[in-house]
Amino acid sequence: MHANEPEKTAVEALELFKELLRIDTTNPPGNERPAAELLARLFEREGIEYSVVESEPTRASVVARLRGTGDRGALLLNGHLDVVPVDREAWSHDPFAAVEADGCIWGRGAIDMKNMVAMSAMTLVQLKRSGVRLSRDLIFAGVADEEAGSNHGALFLVQQHPDLVRSEYVLNEVGGHTLHMGASRFYPVQVSEKGICWFELVATGEPGHGSMPHPNNAVVKLARAIRALGETRLPQRVTPVVAGFLRTLARGAPFPQSKLLPLMLEPRLAGFLLDTLERQNPDQARAIGAMLRNTVSPTILRAGRKVNVIPSEARAELDGRVVPGTSVGEFLAEVQDVIGRDLRLNVLEQHDGTVFETHTPLYDAIVEAVGRNDPGGIVVPYMIPGFTDSFAYARLGATCYGFSPVRLPPDLNFTRMYHGHDERIPIDGFSWGFKLLSQLVGDFCASGA
Repeated sequence: MHANEPEKTAVEALELFKELLRIDTTNPPGNERPAAELLARLFEREGIEYSVVESEPTRASVVARLRGTGDRGALLLNGHLDVVPVDREAWSHDPFAAVEADGCIWGRGAIDMKNMVAMSAMTLVQLKRSGVRLSRDLIFAGVADEEAGSNHGALFLVQQHPDLVRSEYVLNEVGGHTLHMGASRFYPVQVSEKGICWFELVATGEPGHGSMPHPNNAVVKLARAIRALGETRLPQRVTPVVAGFLRTLARGAPFPQSKLLPLMLEPRLAGFLLDTLERQNPDQARAIGAMLRNTVSPTILRAGRKVNVIPSEARAELDGRVVPGTSVGEFLAEVQDVIGRDLRLNVLEQHDGTVFETHTPLYDAIVEAVGRNDPGGIVVPYMIPGFTDSFAYARLGATCYGFSPVRLPPDLNFTRMYHGHDERIPIDGFSWGFKLLSQLVGDFCASGA
């Protein structure tokens, strides 16, 4: 490889990133095929083995592979191609124009997660151009439908094309970004995810004319249940990953966070402390609060067809997130303790949470790579309140980490940009992340680790 090849590839990675941002892959409806075809053309030009697969028309994923000697299990770099919808009026710049402003690239998917898609694809390109001998296969998967449950993307690949994505390790999203606490810089690595229990509440009552109120109103019953869930914190369930995360942050945090963060592990104090933090830093309070317990968010309401008719039935769909190690039955029992037994509860979709071991060669390689690129940066494992495609790959036995590296300044709120307005990424932070990721992957796949 020519001496300036890494720099050239880094420039190409940034351009690929911008091209991906300009493709509207909003899900729903979910048309990932143009993005998959863009990546397929890249792999075709570079002579990299690839396949484009569709679960149905337009719901396309692309999988590419650099073959190694097979001495070690494969490493999969995963990135989803779809993005969540936008409220264009709330954005400072066109969310699908990849605008460069204030040292950042702006666009839906800049953080979640077309940055990682571009960095991962170009990592394969860089290694292919280098001619380095790999001890393990390196796989890239640019997948559809993560934002709506992964059924048309990672789950489809795992269920219908497992040999394309079977791997020992997976690097995925929601980790690797700089988390500033006082003078300390942390780099969280996602090693655990909550499970889901999406469910429906059904309230029944007596129909009637809207002019004559009565107490047996299905809408009122449903509203009472939803209010109760909205005002109640479910019992605290602290996992070892979350406990370790908060204690590690505390060691690097300034006062008073250094004292308060460990106290949030105490059920008798957590509620008061979270309420206090909510007034000071609501984003942080909500993220930590969601790590400490099962959660429920009402999201969809359905009732009635005519304004002057009291309906006999009212329905709500709710997003339940379940701490790993807690069964769906235990979660639903917590819900019913809050709402009572009068409403019918129907489970719509569920899957278990995940926890992955950190005593692995890949995790050690992540720690080393971060230390090389940001001396003093502290790697810390954590659990995300949501889920990613990792739950699908776990079904094939893979160890999955959320690590899509990007260096962020203290004033750029990573949490708020996730599914929020004005999503953006610093250009120098992207370039730093590509350098780190390509080094990490190249060293890990070329070594005997």
